[in-house]
Formats: sequence, structure tokens, C-alpha cells
Amino acid sequence: MREAAAAHAQDAIDWPPAWPRVLDDAFGPPPAGDYRAAPEDFRVEEVLDFAPEGEGEHLWLFIEKRDLTTAMAVRELARLCEVSPRVVGYAGMKDRVAVTRQWLSVQLPGREAPEGLSERLAARGIQVLEQARHPRKLKRGVHRANRFSLRLTGAAVTDATVAARWERLCREGVANYFGPQRFGPHGRNLQRARGVLARGWRKRDDRDGMLLSATRSFLFNELLAARIRDGSWATPLPGEVVMLDGSASQFDVAPDDAEALAELRERAARLDLHPAGALWGSGDSRATGEAGEREAAVVARYPHLCDGLERAGVRLGRRALRLRLGEPALTRGDDALWLSFSLPRGSFATAVLRELIAHPTLDPASPDRSP
Repeated sequence: MREAAAAHAQDAIDWPPAWPRVLDDAFGPPPAGDYRAAPEDFRVEEVLDFAPEGEGEHLWLFIEKRDLTTAMAVRELARLCEVSPRVVGYAGMKDRVAVTRQWLSVQLPGREAPEGLSERLAARGIQVLEQARHPRKLKRGVHRANRFSLRLTGAAVTDATVAARWERLCREGVANYFGPQRFGPHGRNLQRARGVLARGWRKRDDRDGMLLSATRSFLFNELLAARIRDGSWATPLPGEVVMLDGSASQFDVAPDDAEALAELRERAARLDLHPAGALWGSGDSRATGEAGEREAAVVARYPHLCDGLERAGVRLGRRALRLRLGEPALTRGDDALWLSFSLPRGSFATAVLRELIAHPTLDPASPDRSP
């Protein structure tokens, strides 16, 4: 009990966190705006790098759903096929208050889909756009990207700085923050995680790993915020681990190789690659020199969170500090702005929106309904 109390005291978390925006120094705070008055104002489409093979024991369905979570769609498909939800696969969780398109798979070995499956799903608000067989279950994280189409309203529509902010994001990239929904309303997921890690993480306390994910996301955002404050979030430092744009490929920057560092900084300016921050866990960080010092500063502030992740068996990973907007476009209507862009899997549209507009749900302190 004393150890747990000490962990809470030493790793005290100030909430809400003051994570900075990149563009405020140039433009000041963003104007007020709204971005999801109705599900049709927020559209998301999952992008895969491959197509189902056309045969196999898993039926893959490309669906469009409205005002439903992915978990709701999974349960409905399992119910209609009379199978356990465990045999239904999906690549990523999609928003509820939105119109979203994504793939689901359901294992149906040796049998056809139930008669009238598409019609019965449609009656529940799930339209089947495509279907095909495949030998394997759809796994989490296999999609390449998500394509967004978002409608903005409010004062932002007539604010001249919004277009300038947008152009800067297209040209220089977006800070790759985890979105506020990762932490729960008022940071409750993170506060729960803090207690669980102080006691020693157990699977039964966190069956889907949500609390571990919230902790790693918080530590990453803290590192990214520190790098934004010192101006190094988009520029490789000596000893950095960098990640190729649009790829999981990583390589290290030697702390004493000035020529290689200069070349990588030129490539970073073109958005070809990005500094990669730690998703904390056990294993070699690989970051050395100045980059390693930045990571060590976060560990020093939250030693018990980091130690708790390591004791839970989480392996250290990497995430780009910056992301490039894919195929970005901004169009104006009479009373709205429409944004369209794609993001790599695991990235959040809120990271883009919070640089453009001020809205309560983009603040981690607020109850969340964001992407």
C-alpha cells in the first residue's frame, strides 16, 4: 500500500494537460467552430492496401454505418450469423457520430452467409457495399489509412486565418497527438491506469489493454508537447530514431554524424521522414544524444508509469511525432468549410482539427465525442 501511495504521489498528473498547438505562435488561438452537428458532417472511409482473394472460410464485408460504433456493428453481424463476436474481425474502431465505411470479416467455415444478410443488416443501419471471401480473419491495424471528409461551421467559416492555418499544415505537417478520446472523459482512463499500474497490471483489470494504451499515449503526448515547445518536433536531433513517411520503417541517427544529420533534416523539411517518439515499454529505446535526453526527461517525470508499463510486459514501440496530410483539400460552401484528407492508421483527425478551430471536445478535459 505504501508503494502504491508513493507511486501516486511521485507520478502526479495535472489534468487537463497543457499540450501546445503548433500554429498558435504564428496565428494566435484558433477561432471557434463546430465540426459534427450531424453524422453526415463527419465521414470516414477505411483504406486497405489489398483486396480479399475471393475464396476462403471468412466472409469479408465492406460496410457503411451511420450513428453506430464498430463494436455495435460487430455484435449485430455476429448475432445475424449466429456466431460469437470473437470470430468477427475488423481493422480499426470507427466513430459513432459519423458516417463511416470499413471492412468487417466473419468466419463461416463450410457454410454460406445467412439468407437476406444484407437486407437484415440494412434494417439496422448497416449497408453492405461489397462482399467477398478470404482465407483469413481481418486483423487489427492492417489498413493503411483512413480518409476523412469533415464539415466545419461557426465563426471559423469566415475567419481568414483558417485557410492560412490549413495551408501551413499541408506544407509542414501536423503534430501527431493521440486524441482526447484515448484518455476518456476528464482523463478517467489515465487516472484508472495510474492506479492499476501502481498495484501491478493484471489482464483481468484491463482485458482490452485500454489502460495500458492510455498510459503510453499520455507519455507520448508529453514528449511531443515538450518537442513542440523547444521547436524540435519536426526536426531530427542528434541520436534520433526517424520514421519514413507512410511507412513503419525506422533508422537511427548517429549522435556524432553531422553530415548524415544535415541530410536527414533536409528530407524532414520535405516531409519524407519524421522524428519518432517512444511508445513506452520494455526494450532498448535506441534514442541517444539530444533525442535520448528528451525521452529521459519524460521518464524522469513519470518513473512509476514507465516502470509499470515495463512490468506489464509492454514492448517499447515508436510513433512519428509528425504526420503528413494525404490528398488534402479545403472547399467553401455558403455556410460551411469542407476538409478532406487521409491519415495513416492510428492517427487522429482531432490532431488536425485542434490546430484549426477551438471546440470543447478537442480539449482533453471535456467529455469526448471526437474521432
